[in-house]
Amino acid sequence: MLLTALCAVVRDTVVVAAEEAAKAAPAVKPAPVVQPGAVDFIDTSFENASPLWYEFAADGTVMVNLNYDHQRSSLNRAAGHFHFRLQAPKGRRVTLEFVNLKNVWNNTPGSVGKEIKQVVVSQDGRNWTPVPTESPEDGRVRVTLEMPGESLFVARAEPYRLSDLNRLLEEIKSNPLVQVTPIGKTVQGRQIEILRVGRDSAPKTIFIRARAHPWEPAGNWVVEGLVRRLLKGDALAEKCLAQYRVCILPMANKDGVERGGTRFNLGGKDLNREWDKPADPQLAPENAALERWLEAEIQAGRRPALALDLHNDGNGLLHLSRPEGPEGEKHLARMLAFEKSLRAHTWFTEGSSKPSFRNPGSLGEGWFARYGVDAAILEFNCNYIAGLKEPAMGRGWLAFGGGLAEAFAAVTQ
Repeated sequence: MLLTALCAVVRDTVVVAAEEAAKAAPAVKPAPVVQPGAVDFIDTSFENASPLWYEFAADGTVMVNLNYDHQRSSLNRAAGHFHFRLQAPKGRRVTLEFVNLKNVWNNTPGSVGKEIKQVVVSQDGRNWTPVPTESPEDGRVRVTLEMPGESLFVARAEPYRLSDLNRLLEEIKSNPLVQVTPIGKTVQGRQIEILRVGRDSAPKTIFIRARAHPWEPAGNWVVEGLVRRLLKGDALAEKCLAQYRVCILPMANKDGVERGGTRFNLGGKDLNREWDKPADPQLAPENAALERWLEAEIQAGRRPALALDLHNDGNGLLHLSRPEGPEGEKHLARMLAFEKSLRAHTWFTEGSSKPSFRNPGSLGEGWFARYGVDAAILEFNCNYIAGLKEPAMGRGWLAFGGGLAEAFAAVTQ
């Protein structure tokens, strides 16, 4: 009896102590319930789609986290390409905020957010419409869209995919003025080629490279506009092709374009750097192939009179090299004459880089220093075409390419 009573007292004491402790302890909040987001899914399963992941903020905003490209043996990294498909009910308003825009270039951090002033959207992936973004504070980029149906493509700039290039090449390859010559392969083994328009007997050669950086589609639109103008068969086209042929590397970084990359190739190399020395054939086979082609052309007496490397950024500018010495002065005079021709025959208005500007290792500087080729980097504003007073879209870049044919004629006559 005594033992039973003692056990009861102990039990009651423990219960009372537990109750008192429970009263003193703060209430435990239940785990938050994850609510369905503003979109059902973001699809990145298609050509040129950007690697990303996403989550939902408390207010329903879709936080789109972009993946960085990284440069080999460097702190440099780049994000900024986006191309994906929203899936959500028709009529729903969806707010997107882009995350991971803190790029590093020349070992210096800086947000690319300030350059993203618009996105483009499309229901079918072919017909695109520009939509302005908003920036509530430095480095943040948001856009609100209304779903016109259950699917909507979103991209930073009007896409030009590898399949688009393949369609163009297939369309024109039988033209007697066209020659497509494989010159090498990418890191992943995709064939890269030189597209020649014109005749090998032409007195001058113009070289153009597009898509060294995979997110930058303007170069491909410009190339297509130029090619179509030169193949038009009218008096202007004949005049141009009597003066020059154009040799084009239309898509230098095919791996990056296909996989939705931003800047570097799959070897971690920037294809618009290290042109001050021979290219690494394993890590930058795209540049090594182009280097071999150029050296063979020079050996055959066909040194390009002018080389342009086409790019996109948030500003738009003709980046000119300014080498020292008498030959450098002559080079600069020729390039300034080309800038004047661009203004006369295209919608170009942005101007050229300041005298203090240097772009070491770029194709623009490397080709003149190593091969004596007048070369420049031509950047196209990805948001706005000042010369047309309209948002930057494929049709504007196509028009620039058409005018470029006559601009080349003016400096090769």
